Amino acid sequence: MANLGYQSLVIALVLSGYALVIYIAAGRKASAALLASAHRASYAVFFLVTLASAALLYALLSRDFQIQYVAHYTNRSLSWSYTLAAFWAGQDGSLLLWTWLLSIFAVIVIAGNRDRNPELLPVTLAVIQFTTFFFLYLTAFKTNPFVRTPFIPQDGTGLNPLLQNPEMIFHPPSLYVGFVAFTVPFAFAIAALVVRRFDEKWVKSIRRWTLFAWLFLTIGNILGMQWAYVELGWGGYWAWDPVENASLLPWLTGTAFLHSIIVQERKGMLKSWNLSLIVITFALTIFGTFVTRSGLISSVHAFGVSNLGPLFLLFLGTVLIGSFFLIFYRRGLLRGKNQIGSWTSKESSFLVNNILFIALTIGVFIGTIFPTITELIRNEKITVGTDFFNRMAAPIGIAIFFLTGFCALLAWNKTSSRNMLRSLAVPITLVAVGVVLLVLSGVRAFLPVLALAVAIFAISATLLEFIRGAVVRKKTEQLGFFRALLSLALKNKRRYGGYIVHLGVLMFFLGIIGSSAFSLEKDATLKKGQVMELGGYRLIFEKLTTEMQIDRQIDKAIFNVFRGEKYITTLKPEKQLYENFQPATEVAIRSTLKEDLYIILASYDLRTETATVSVLINPLMLWMWIGGGLMVLGTLLSISPQRWRKSYPNVEISHE
Repeated sequence: MANLGYQSLVIALVLSGYALVIYIAAGRKASAALLASAHRASYAVFFLVTLASAALLYALLSRDFQIQYVAHYTNRSLSWSYTLAAFWAGQDGSLLLWTWLLSIFAVIVIAGNRDRNPELLPVTLAVIQFTTFFFLYLTAFKTNPFVRTPFIPQDGTGLNPLLQNPEMIFHPPSLYVGFVAFTVPFAFAIAALVVRRFDEKWVKSIRRWTLFAWLFLTIGNILGMQWAYVELGWGGYWAWDPVENASLLPWLTGTAFLHSIIVQERKGMLKSWNLSLIVITFALTIFGTFVTRSGLISSVHAFGVSNLGPLFLLFLGTVLIGSFFLIFYRRGLLRGKNQIGSWTSKESSFLVNNILFIALTIGVFIGTIFPTITELIRNEKITVGTDFFNRMAAPIGIAIFFLTGFCALLAWNKTSSRNMLRSLAVPITLVAVGVVLLVLSGVRAFLPVLALAVAIFAISATLLEFIRGAVVRKKTEQLGFFRALLSLALKNKRRYGGYIVHLGVLMFFLGIIGSSAFSLEKDATLKKGQVMELGGYRLIFEKLTTEMQIDRQIDKAIFNVFRGEKYITTLKPEKQLYENFQPATEVAIRSTLKEDLYIILASYDLRTETATVSVLINPLMLWMWIGGGLMVLGTLLSISPQRWRKSYPNVEISHE
């Protein structure tokens, strides 16, 4: 298997280089024969990388410990699901997965554009093959996953316990799909610059691929937050870790692009800006792989120190210099047809939206690389803490969330004062009532009250769009309200899919407010039978138990949880002890729509039956995960085919 896998990668590298050269020649000569030859080479690359991936997967599942990667990330007691996750647990396997995904997307682009975009296709595929060639070179010669061990061990080291979590089966592949899929809109953008074509077909192709990439990047980030929340045992879900930031950065610029591309579709504006955004987004996906593999940063998410940093920097520099040279060279063709006429228009809100997203991107980027820069310049690493990120992100984030609701109330070109006041009446009234209730309930701190007021405003403004549309549909089609609402969404998927995404984002925002502004925490050392109280809960420490499994010892603290005198549930936070790894903490969580009760077993003494625990109450946490689900649902609706356009030609199709 080792020989088969490695030889497949080497041959794929040669064929990828061949495809790259032939695609360039086919684009210059407009030769169908050359294009067909390059297509066959791309199919062969896909087949060979698939063969290499299958070889590694077979080696993992069959516990072929003569392969170093298998011996390092699996052992005989590891379940099949986590053995599958071992494929992407290490640097070598994750880069092979990245390369395999690239080869898949190349084939999809070929199959989906046989009768479309004939001018763009050769250059688009040349860019994809250029990227594939780079990753194949890394996989074959720098991070070969088929290296043999000097001797065959009886058993492998096994998978890090922190990675033995259901989220880690899906979180990394989702991120990789999102990262790699951004190669396609980037490739279409470069092709458009080369062949000087920026029409509606190009915009449609690039928008759908960006939505697809954004969807998986969103899923990956949310699953990563859930993993951090339940697995790392610190009570939070986002620590502004450099690797976390690396996955957030392309999500921010990709979100900005998805909004600004609408302005280009509707008004023929922001062409240079949109091209720049998609280039930056792709560059940030490469930066993300650089951050996790360069060894320049310390992170629980990062791979070990390697020599890949300079190669990634060289590739990144080539991408940025080449792309922005093309944008500058074609600047005359990229001038917009129109200008923003009024600041009370939807297009102006999208522009402000973009400015805020880019400001947040710059702030996160600077905070992420600042320690590395100071170490290079002053030989002293100055760490940027979470306080910097929170202070920087809070005002920008609140402004973005306000704009999410406000944008829904605006019209294209200009919104009259009368319509503006009529649209604002209900949301402003609800905000006033909400603020009064918050103050009366004892919430007086300025920032939490402001954030909750913004959340109430934006959620009500977005829901108002659904209600108004459903009421009109109910009258015109003689339907019940909920059937009218469903009909509205299905017959204008792009617009209302976007509104559902916005609702999800706002629910997510609600969870952030609750868990960050109103959380409670208490530490205590308890003996058997003692009681701890926090936020209306009574926790009775019953006992410590020990359970032996094949590869670990599990020590649990048993707590019966009461609300007043009423029994609610039993929670069992754990410590898991391994022979080859540090102890792992497994938290116990009870989730409701109101709050999470979260217990961490910090330390314990089995002899004296004493446990030290941290107990947290995180309000509204469940709304974050509900919001994430709505974001996914809305994106799927927005990206799905629109089957109702012929029947309803006058329905506005816009992702707002």
